Amino acid sequence: MSENPFDSYLDRDRAQELSTEDALSKPQPSLEFCTLSVEESVHNLGTDAFKGLPSQSDIKQRREQYGNNEICSDEEGPLWKRFLSMFVGDPLILLLIGSSLISFFMGNIDDAVSITLAIVIVVTVGFVQEYRSEKSLEALNRLVPDQCRLIRCGQESKVLASVLVPGDLVRFGVGDRIPADLRIVEAVDLSIEESNLTGENEPVHKSASPVDKELYQENAGSIVPISERSCIAFMGTLVREGHGRGIVVGTAKNTAFGKVFEMMNSIEKPKTPLQSAMDKLGKDLSYMSFVVIGIICLIGVIQGRSWLEMFQISVSLAVAAIPEGLPIIVTVTLALGVLRMAKRRAIIRRLPSVETLGSVNVICSDKTGTLTANHMTVSKVWSLGSMSNKSNILNLEKSANGNLKKHLTDDVKATLRIGSICNNSTYSHEHVKFLGNPTDIAILEVLRKFGLEDERQLVARTDEISFNSKRKFMAVRVKESNGRAMIYVKGAYEKILEKATHFVSSENKSIKLDDSLRRVISDTADSLASDGLRTLAFARLEVPSNSSQKLGEDDIKGLAFAGLLGMNDPPRPSVKAAVERLSEGSVHIIMITGDAENTAVNIARQIGIPILNPETAVLSGDKLDDMSEDQLASIIDHVNIFARATPEHKLNIVKALQKRGDIVAMTGDGVNDAPALKLADIGVSMGKMGTDVAKEASDMVLTDDDFSTILTAIEEGKGIFNNIQNFLTFQLSTSVAALSLVAISTALKLPNPLNAMQILWINILMDGPPAQSLGVEPVDHEVMKKPPRKRTDAILTKDVFKRLLQSAAFIIAGTIYVFIKEMTEDGEITARDTTMTFTCFVFFDMFNALSCRHSTKSIFEVGIFANNMFNYAVGFSLLGQVCAIYMPFFQRIFKTERLSLGDLFFLFTISSTVFIADELRKLYYRKKRANDSYYYSAV
Repeated sequence: MSENPFDSYLDRDRAQELSTEDALSKPQPSLEFCTLSVEESVHNLGTDAFKGLPSQSDIKQRREQYGNNEICSDEEGPLWKRFLSMFVGDPLILLLIGSSLISFFMGNIDDAVSITLAIVIVVTVGFVQEYRSEKSLEALNRLVPDQCRLIRCGQESKVLASVLVPGDLVRFGVGDRIPADLRIVEAVDLSIEESNLTGENEPVHKSASPVDKELYQENAGSIVPISERSCIAFMGTLVREGHGRGIVVGTAKNTAFGKVFEMMNSIEKPKTPLQSAMDKLGKDLSYMSFVVIGIICLIGVIQGRSWLEMFQISVSLAVAAIPEGLPIIVTVTLALGVLRMAKRRAIIRRLPSVETLGSVNVICSDKTGTLTANHMTVSKVWSLGSMSNKSNILNLEKSANGNLKKHLTDDVKATLRIGSICNNSTYSHEHVKFLGNPTDIAILEVLRKFGLEDERQLVARTDEISFNSKRKFMAVRVKESNGRAMIYVKGAYEKILEKATHFVSSENKSIKLDDSLRRVISDTADSLASDGLRTLAFARLEVPSNSSQKLGEDDIKGLAFAGLLGMNDPPRPSVKAAVERLSEGSVHIIMITGDAENTAVNIARQIGIPILNPETAVLSGDKLDDMSEDQLASIIDHVNIFARATPEHKLNIVKALQKRGDIVAMTGDGVNDAPALKLADIGVSMGKMGTDVAKEASDMVLTDDDFSTILTAIEEGKGIFNNIQNFLTFQLSTSVAALSLVAISTALKLPNPLNAMQILWINILMDGPPAQSLGVEPVDHEVMKKPPRKRTDAILTKDVFKRLLQSAAFIIAGTIYVFIKEMTEDGEITARDTTMTFTCFVFFDMFNALSCRHSTKSIFEVGIFANNMFNYAVGFSLLGQVCAIYMPFFQRIFKTERLSLGDLFFLFTISSTVFIADELRKLYYRKKRANDSYYYSAV
């Protein structure tokens, strides 16, 4: 066989490993063939437009060259290897592994087992979450049909879609999924739904005519957007209307879906801010441990103790300083957050993403279905006869009580009647709603507001001209009940006006149109469009009742214009309030839509997205194509709307935002959205309208497709991070206090104030129920007023560090005071001395936990009974302490003795100082904040 021009094209179109940039810029066969005629495409592919590929040897050669029509991911090694690799990537995990080994070799088996258990639980949870996120690649294959109708050597047969090769001829009809990227060679009233690829729900009309390449010469380097490749049928899309034939131009990874797959494969999910903060914390704790070991070793050696003895003491103290329960508590806190958010209609698919929501400072949101209701509605009606000019447009949204019968003049009635008859929507009793084109459904639904009925059952349709993107109108010929034959037409106003010679008056008469009246109609239609409305015109024509000739486009002339309907997809009622609250919290909201700029700006203003200057706040897709990543990053802070944007633009937007250091949430529902969803810090897919691929690639699924749900999720995420900081404050202050207590005793050559079992009980309190209950503290709604934290912010902030050191200082001072006081009374260490010291430390711990419930609000403002789990945890901990000092069995274990009520009151008073000090700190903070607010308001 002679060399095929298509071979070299596909050769350069394939690659083994692609970066995201390569995948985006990589040419697709559909891009080249959409601009070629049918004859040129057939010639380049060496095939036949009616008989398909002529030679079996040619077919075999092509299959060897291009492989099977299947999208498969590269093998990543056995699961057990990937699981083991999870243990070496996290500094905190490595530190805990080291602590476990040291504890084991020093004979502290209990500590070694508990630390090991913590490591295994945390690593397993992370591995499962990561494994599940990879399922997005597998979901792509579910969109490829198993079988298709193939024509080869002039013979049609049903075969597996995987055997297709470039040049094959495929036949398809209503209900079929396209098995590969096809260059359409025949199209009969063909409409294909590409929502799983482009995210747009409106079916796309297809034809065999090539795209005019010259229209795109000036923009984006001659690249024809996917949504405008009208002669290409894409793999995985669904045929909604008509039928046709197409030649395979791309299979497997050479398809539009294949491009998405390779982008997905090349994108590595970024670490969440919490994961980065925990990594930093692990490193800081490591450095702290080494410093502690060095200082204590040095002090001991100076005192004349042996190197081996001091090494054992210092390593034990360093291990004790590490809160081994921290990873488990973080995991439990995040898991409980996932459960709470599921009740609020947000399903979290990756555990660390729960907290990331609280750090989001940019939300890139789809318009349709997320910010809007995804339900087309007629909002304005205008007829020339009764309303005369554009200032008299009937606004249905502002009409009192929805009573519109008084506005039902004959021309308005004619407009609505034409819309109901020239309509292909059907009512489904199974779904209890209309099914069909959203525009047709909107027309049928508005009839009820005027008290009208659907009259399609009263007429007999005899012929139809279907709508397509070229003719831009639909027409039906019907026979009325009175025997008259009528043609009813709806479509783009310029097409209807071009074919109209009369208009319907308010008395239902036909009056001749003149140029001035045509200008009034055009001005009114432009006014509706400037409001962001989709505008349709309606007209009618009476024809001879005995005509049996097929209805053609040439018959559509001499129409009587009836009126205009303006439709829109209204904003969701809850969105405006959500946008306001997010803006208060310094979250930048960006709308991304495929609609025109006017429509996008109109919706943005309705929901409260600020558009001060449309020239800088709105960026169109063609301008975006001409910008580099650095250029986009430099101006994106001022952009609130991306109009005429494709799903591929989303990836560039995410990369530009992340380059600036932003933490980005991105919404999407189509297959082409999947790479951007995966790359974003938080990918948000739609539960109702979203494809399986988008859901698998995302971190969060909105079960109600409602933007306001993102607000509640962000609020939950901020609350979770606050809770993590609170229990971290509690754990580290307790840990620092315990470490310092033993270190100071060692340095001063004092006996150890706590024995091994007492330290173990304190560790249980530090890592157990009291600490874990701090992770479920109810979310403070004021967190939304705080700005999102930055990606580089540490989890141990300056304020948190000061707070934990303050608490640790009171615990250390109070406990040492009790220990020295009790020891000096009799000059020796007795069971009573250690019991008093031990109980004092535990009481300090409980008061410290109480003060850690909120960082700035008093416990009395938060509510003592607002977190019952905390109350139960503290109650059982105190009960356990009572058992340790009063029950003989536990007295033998902990080396304790009974204390009097006076002793307990004394210890209670001393230990409450940590709580009182923190309450005073909070009071000072609130007064300072109030003074600052007063000062700035005065200024």
